[in-house]
Amino acid sequence: MRNFHLAGRSTVHAQNGMVATSHPLAALTAIEVMRAGGTAADAAVAACALLGVIEPQSTGIGGDCFALVQPRGEGKITAYNGSGRAPKAATAEWYLERNIKTIPLTSAHAVSIPGAIDAWETILRDHGKLGLDTLLQPAIRCAEEGYVVAPRIAFAWKNHFEKLKKGTNTERYLLPHGRPAVAGDVIHQPELGKTLRAIAKNGRDAFYKGAIAEDMVETLRGIGGLHTLDDFATHTTETTTPIGTLYKGHDVWQCPPNGPGITMLVMLNILSRFDLKKFPPMSVERFHLEAEAARIAYMMREQHIGDPAFVNVDVARILTPEFAEEYGSKIRMDRMLDLPVVTPPMNPSTVYITVVDKDRNVCSFINSIAHAFGSAIVSNNTGILLQNRGGGFRIQPGHPNCIAPGKRPLHTIIPSLVTKNGRAQMPFGVMGGQYQPVGQVHVLTNMLDYGCDVQEAIDMPRGLHYEGVYQLEDGVPADIVDGLKKLGHKTTSVVEPLGGGQAIWIDWDKGTLTGGSDPRKDGCALGY
Repeated sequence: MRNFHLAGRSTVHAQNGMVATSHPLAALTAIEVMRAGGTAADAAVAACALLGVIEPQSTGIGGDCFALVQPRGEGKITAYNGSGRAPKAATAEWYLERNIKTIPLTSAHAVSIPGAIDAWETILRDHGKLGLDTLLQPAIRCAEEGYVVAPRIAFAWKNHFEKLKKGTNTERYLLPHGRPAVAGDVIHQPELGKTLRAIAKNGRDAFYKGAIAEDMVETLRGIGGLHTLDDFATHTTETTTPIGTLYKGHDVWQCPPNGPGITMLVMLNILSRFDLKKFPPMSVERFHLEAEAARIAYMMREQHIGDPAFVNVDVARILTPEFAEEYGSKIRMDRMLDLPVVTPPMNPSTVYITVVDKDRNVCSFINSIAHAFGSAIVSNNTGILLQNRGGGFRIQPGHPNCIAPGKRPLHTIIPSLVTKNGRAQMPFGVMGGQYQPVGQVHVLTNMLDYGCDVQEAIDMPRGLHYEGVYQLEDGVPADIVDGLKKLGHKTTSVVEPLGGGQAIWIDWDKGTLTGGSDPRKDGCALGY
């Protein structure tokens, strides 16, 4: 029973359509699209395009997109991989010859070809009723007429002020007053509005060919990039089949590699060996088990996962119970496992959108520019802030995630979909770079093991074991922190909250939808 004296926000309930996003205006936009006859996919694209303007630290048309879509909430689930590729001239040898051993995150070399616009058009072709001409209008309006900065977004602006001061064209486009935007400021981005208008009129070709692509290439080559017009013109979205595992009677689906969703599935497979219900949700044992499962899964990812067009990724073997057993059986409740520390790059900024429409079309949708404010490179004349997803590559020949011409980097963004007996149960996601697999596991086990509703599951305090340190939110009680230290965990408290989750639970018997949205962001769930 919910304790209303202690509770945060309530769950949101509706019968027709539901959306959860990280900004109220994006949620409202998605509802308006559905009320006008649009599908879940239409609503997700419109909300995401808008967020690319009003939440610039997290997402934009200069980034990448992944999605899972299930028509009418049953039958075939399609996975969309809208991740960008390295330029065709980007060989590991080129970097090593110049003694570049890691890719600088604010350099042109960190910019992979943005995949979002092509992904949006591909998803709409398959599952939409409306086109980009209609769906980009709310984003265009906000770019041209101005938008009001929300508190969580202002927090990011302040935290990354130094990065923006040193960026390429960022002072002009993202520091209009010479200082970070604060909550309540009104920001205009007319150049980005003009770019969005061109895409609304001419679709993906307006972005990947012609004047806009020429401006991006000129900007990047002007600061040492290897990008060409051909790199942009030949970009495509991969349409594929999701991968999944069974947890507590539910099938959990993810996009396949080079998406990192397999990390979350391995964690679930390891945790399914334990009866989590034996331990309270806020307990040393629960946090310890989650950390150990994460450490094993991240080690697996670092050793085995890359772009399957370039390396052989044995997904079937990695998802077997035997694989989980091999490592999971070594977990001890009295101390940490001795594992190598892996240090994948952190990518903390993303937007995740979940939508279910009146026909129960389900869209689990994520879009990101990688690190906060991406590469801090804005294209000279278009207002497009470019991602630094290419910073996720290794410059290490033989490594599955080593950079190569036309290769996609190992990603961090993962939309998820839970089904039961083939029917959609919950499209959900947790933003936040390397935290995402752990965040999804935390939210899902809060629900399936501990009986939380979607909002309680999202609200509960979190931790991330990353680079040998257990980063814990302030809401984790001191006795749990002490208990984890006794097991050998190095702990630290986090300044920024870990991630931000959105989820919709479908009750087929009652014909209702229940939404939850993370208080760690500015957003909300809305239904009608």
